[in-house]
Amino acid sequence: MLKDAIHEALDFAKKNGASFIDLRIQHSYGARFVVRDKVIEVARDIYSSGVGIRVIVDGAWGFATTNKFSKEDLIRSVRNAISMARGSSKLIRRKVALAEVDVVEDKIKANVSKDPANISPEEKLEYTLDVNQTIFDLEKRVKSVQTRYSDEKIFQTYANSEGTYIEQEKIYVYFGADAMAVENGIKASAREDFGSIKGYDIIYENEVENFSSILVERLRKQLKAKVAKGGSFPAVIGPKVIGLFTHEAFGHLSEADFVISGAVTSQKIGQKVASDIVTIIDDGTLPGAFGSFVYDDEGVGSQKTIVVKNGILVSLLYDREMAKAFEMMIKRMAPNLLEYFNVKPTGNSRAESFRVPPIIRMRNTYIEPKDYSVEELMEDIKFGYYLVAPLGGQANLDGTFQGGTQEAYEIVNGEIKEPIRNVSFSGNTLETLMKIDAIGKDFDIRSGFCGKGQTMYVGIGGPHVRVKEMIIGGGA
Repeated sequence: MLKDAIHEALDFAKKNGASFIDLRIQHSYGARFVVRDKVIEVARDIYSSGVGIRVIVDGAWGFATTNKFSKEDLIRSVRNAISMARGSSKLIRRKVALAEVDVVEDKIKANVSKDPANISPEEKLEYTLDVNQTIFDLEKRVKSVQTRYSDEKIFQTYANSEGTYIEQEKIYVYFGADAMAVENGIKASAREDFGSIKGYDIIYENEVENFSSILVERLRKQLKAKVAKGGSFPAVIGPKVIGLFTHEAFGHLSEADFVISGAVTSQKIGQKVASDIVTIIDDGTLPGAFGSFVYDDEGVGSQKTIVVKNGILVSLLYDREMAKAFEMMIKRMAPNLLEYFNVKPTGNSRAESFRVPPIIRMRNTYIEPKDYSVEELMEDIKFGYYLVAPLGGQANLDGTFQGGTQEAYEIVNGEIKEPIRNVSFSGNTLETLMKIDAIGKDFDIRSGFCGKGQTMYVGIGGPHVRVKEMIIGGGA
């Protein structure tokens, strides 16, 4: 019945002037628990269901949503989207055109051994409470702890007027904790989390005591740590911090919608943006990673996209509209670039829910590992810093960035020495990428959430990386 209603809505749109239409029908189920200082703050089921409809009419987008699924309701929403597109078409300067992609018919089942939907709410809440209590038990200087659990199971049907019809199931499980401790006027804060698309097994893999100990040990080191020296120093950057940098400082600069809006990389198409040893990848196919999936929200297959290859910017992250826009622009301005610069859709069109249209989003973004051990990365540093765990960060379209750490150490004569607290780092993204002179052979991808108007599941990480010079903030 639903499939028939979808096809009637598609036919209605084409008969009423739409050159393209797609529908995303989504049912989402889940649970969320939040415990603060041993007290349950949130304990609830999550459910949402509806349809997001896009049309192109007279070269403009129109978008509408509904949480009803009858033929009449779908057609009514299509009519609303067409009306919006017609109104917008009178105001836009650039008409929408879409890159061609393969027509796909497919059905994807989530590959999990333990579906969180089959785990009792009591068990999920018990884990959340136990971690909260254990952190207090392990360290008496802890003053506040928040622990949070969430899972989401998404059933999505995507259909468009070109003939693509995909049914896709996705499952996410996430857990995180924040804690704060105080001693002698020194305040320490730490966070730790994990997430996976493999199902509830990720909870069993992170035993309460082990997970809690990681966070508590981080607090203890901060409480006894000294303040960093301010200035420019060499740095070895661990997977969590380099993952944050790669995502925030460079990843957003590779999203085609930001590039076309004037990001610093708009002047670097096909040019050198990093040292020769740097290859940056955005990969939606990494097994189990938080940013992995089979098809994006335009029905384009997820893939491994090389964005920077040996220091050269060789691709952006595209949806179908931006891929076509850049293809036309480069053909007009520098057709020789098309020999090595990619302008095909990369499978990066993603929407938070049916309530919003998809936009270009990262998946799992990282620097490709090379061949150094962590010890080899440090051995030539007389004095510098080892940045282990991040505590937030932000970047700007002009290429500047800043961030903080919750775990860092001095490096003295090639060895890890005293812990340092309140370490900040900053600089210019492209200049910093140029200063990378060695890359580790290790690799770690962690769960993350990206906010770009919509919150999205992503993977953040990479290998250890050495930077010849980075601005470190601290005491005099």
